Formats: sequence, structure tokens, C-alpha cells
Amino acid sequence: MPVIINISTYKFTPLGDLPALKTRLLELSLRVGLKGTILLSEEGINIFVAGTREQLDPVLNEIRAIPGLADLHPKESESDRQPYRRMLVKIKREIIAFGIEGINPACHTSAKLSAKTLKQWLDEGRPVTLLDTRNNYEIRMGTFRGAVPAGIDHFRDFPAAVGQLPAEWKEQPIVMFCTGGIRCEKAGPFMEQAGFKNVHQLDGGILKYFEECGGAHYDGECFVFDRRVGVDPALRETNSVLCFACQMPLQEAEQRHPHYVPDVSCPHCYERQQGKLKSAKTLA
Repeated sequence: MPVIINISTYKFTPLGDLPALKTRLLELSLRVGLKGTILLSEEGINIFVAGTREQLDPVLNEIRAIPGLADLHPKESESDRQPYRRMLVKIKREIIAFGIEGINPACHTSAKLSAKTLKQWLDEGRPVTLLDTRNNYEIRMGTFRGAVPAGIDHFRDFPAAVGQLPAEWKEQPIVMFCTGGIRCEKAGPFMEQAGFKNVHQLDGGILKYFEECGGAHYDGECFVFDRRVGVDPALRETNSVLCFACQMPLQEAEQRHPHYVPDVSCPHCYERQQGKLKSAKTLA
């Protein structure tokens, strides 16, 4: 059984002729048997695909030949199965939906902090606020010890959440992080516009931190947007699953809960699903 390599990478850089680029990348990906999703927009590219090295290399070479994309450096992890069902190439308004005009990561991002530097800071006990910019359901799976959740259900909610942060944070060092780094590319400049003066973003996100530093200062696993659901600090697939009914990620302890019934309900949606069943019986 060939090893499946999961890669994720992005780049904010102006792209043109998107329909032709979409057709070219989709046809090549299908021809070599690659699966996953490539998002294209005028602001750049966002890639999360999986396949063998022989399937990945032709597509990555094609992408790196596009002006502005020669320096792509994908994050990699291995799995024993293909985590995607099909291959998609989509044209979007944004490669990560934010909805705020005037944020252009191709021109400006907040200062980037390497994984090893963050670990060093945490080892030293530096006074720094860790801000988790991911959605609440992702944070449930795991996060850095002592990190403050943004408290959002969708990344588009982040600007409103920034308005609720303590005013004294504007003068304090903040390190924000997300799964692979892309959300922080927009979140950081927005926070700077809102008056936060010492903002850093974890370069490459949690996945890069796992790759370079393992699980130091991190509790739990990291949610990923494919059939693996979660990976541990060694970048191995965990036993977490998604609830069929509500799509909430469930770790092993939650799968042992009496309200978890595969393909029916979980502890997070049990009451709602029971209400639906009662309504259906009443109507019958």
C-alpha cells in the first residue's frame, strides 16, 4: 500500500486568468489521480490535497511555475488512506473568507514567529498572550496550554470578537495561531488596524509547530478539514470522528458517551435529534 502524503500550503499573491488556471490544474490533478481541494482567487491560492509523491510532484511543479508561486513550501504529513473523496478546484472571492475590505496579506502581514522561537518563548516563560483564532469546535480538540480562544463559530466572526478583547491587550505581546497559518495572515493585520501594537502570528500554524516541536506546551490534538478529523503532535491520524448529524468532532471519550449513536446523534446534538424524532412521530 503506497504512503499517502497530505500537503497543505497557501500563498497570497495576485493571480490572473483564473478560469484557465482552474481548468489546467483540475485536468492535471485528475490525470495523475490527486485528490483534495485547490482554492483560487485574485488574492492567491490555498491548497490541501493528498496523494503519492508521484501524484503530487507534477501538480506542485505546475503550480510553482505560476508567477509568484515559485517559493511554495507545503506542510506534509503521512496517512495510510486517502483522506479526500474527490478532486476540486474552485474559484473564490477569497482563499480564506474574512469579508473585511482593505486587508491584503500579499502587501502586509503581522510579524511572523517561527515554531522554534515560540517554543523557546514558552520554555522561558515569557509574558505573552496566546490567541487561538480558530473556531470553537476546533479548539475543543486541543490547543496550546493557557491559550485564549477567540470565541467564534466562523472566521467571519473574528472582527467582532476582537472588539471584545481587553483594552490592555493593545499594549501587550500577542501571539496568534491557527491550524496552518492562513487565517492569521488576515487576523493579524486586522488586529493592528484595531490598535494592537505587538502582534505576532505563528508561522505555519499548529501543523508546522507539530512538525518542528512536537507536542511541547500543547494539550490534545489538532482538528483538520478532511476525513482524518484530527492529528496528534506526531502528525498521525487520531481516532476522532465527526458526528453524522451535527458534524461536531468527537474524541474517544465522547464516543463512549451513551448519547453517541453512530449515524444518529452525539452528546452535542442528542436533545435536538430526539426532538426531531418526536415531531416526526407526532406528524405520522
